[in-house]
Amino acid sequence: MVGLGPTGRALAHRAMRAGLYVTAIDPRPERLWSPTYACWVDELPEWLPPSAIATRIEAPTVWTNTERRIERPYCVLSKPGLRDALPLDDATVLTGRATRLNAHKVELADGTVVRATTVFDARGLPPVEQRLAVSAHGIFVSAETAAPMVTDGEGLLLDWRPDNGAGPDEPPSFLYAVPVGDGTVVFEETSLGLRGGMPQRELRERLLNRLAAHGIRVTGEEPSEAPHYPLDQPPPKNGVVGAIPFGSRGGMMHPTTGYSVADSLALVDTAVSAVSEERDPVSALWPWRARLVYWMRMRGLWGLGRLTTDQSMAMFESFFSASPRGQRALLSAHGDYAALGTVLFNTVAHVRPFRWHYDLVGWTNRDRWVGYDFDQLTVLAGRRPRSGDRTEIAVS
Repeated sequence: MVGLGPTGRALAHRAMRAGLYVTAIDPRPERLWSPTYACWVDELPEWLPPSAIATRIEAPTVWTNTERRIERPYCVLSKPGLRDALPLDDATVLTGRATRLNAHKVELADGTVVRATTVFDARGLPPVEQRLAVSAHGIFVSAETAAPMVTDGEGLLLDWRPDNGAGPDEPPSFLYAVPVGDGTVVFEETSLGLRGGMPQRELRERLLNRLAAHGIRVTGEEPSEAPHYPLDQPPPKNGVVGAIPFGSRGGMMHPTTGYSVADSLALVDTAVSAVSEERDPVSALWPWRARLVYWMRMRGLWGLGRLTTDQSMAMFESFFSASPRGQRALLSAHGDYAALGTVLFNTVAHVRPFRWHYDLVGWTNRDRWVGYDFDQLTVLAGRRPRSGDRTEIAVS
């Protein structure tokens, strides 16, 4: 096992529990992961203890043209709780950086060579460059400061309200805000599907504008995070002859949501069983139904990356009117292709005005935001404050 992020560690842990001999390799195997991880509660495998959950939100809120509660429990994972739930006591853990991998051998930077029957590569995603990406800028504030927008037990899954200062002729972004379980709430301005992603300075400025609009003042000293990764990492092809990519590196990054940890955790035992039974793990992880679901979700990702803010709001308003099964088919189900096809068709069909259908399916404005210059001079009457105008927004 190469890479001990949450999914790599989980795979090593469950393989060890299944009686397999495990060697795990990571440059910093005992590090506490830095990103914030969250998911729907029902996505988590039964073997994961409750201590892995930091905070639970029974019905997160979605804001489009209206406010909507999603009656499906959502949670933020506890990073120390998750790590402690995945001990590697009986595994061989090596500190080092892998420089070359193949199906049965791993070479480390210090010259060490490790041989194995099966090698899994869980090192995360390659650089974004000009790939379709998710970008976000998050600020962690105290629960007391966050109270005007988010209180204990509540969360904003998608907030498309037009209070981030962005104009209608700019790439869209939304707010994600949840309590993380340590007395703070993370507010995260998020962009989905742009080629190359959205710059951090732009996301931060939009986030500060949005917080100011709700009376939330920050000092500039708060901790922050800056997720930025590609959404279009494909699953491995059947018959792969090299190391087997797993987790986000192996196609388990959801193309239209940017989530990967829960799906990866749920598939860990599938991979372990395949290895134990001397079957092909890739075929076990990616049957044709799962590959079809991935293909359809990629169509959704391409659609997201070309929409305006108004179109995004209309599209999500339509989607969250779908049945619970339809919502799950897009958001989390690994192989429910029939329900996914239905919900994608119905989502587009119910968007109004009708002419927006052409953008959603890519017949018009296919490359609307490709090459967009975020540094362009667009200071117009009534335009939101730009970088350097911090005195005009509520920042103390």
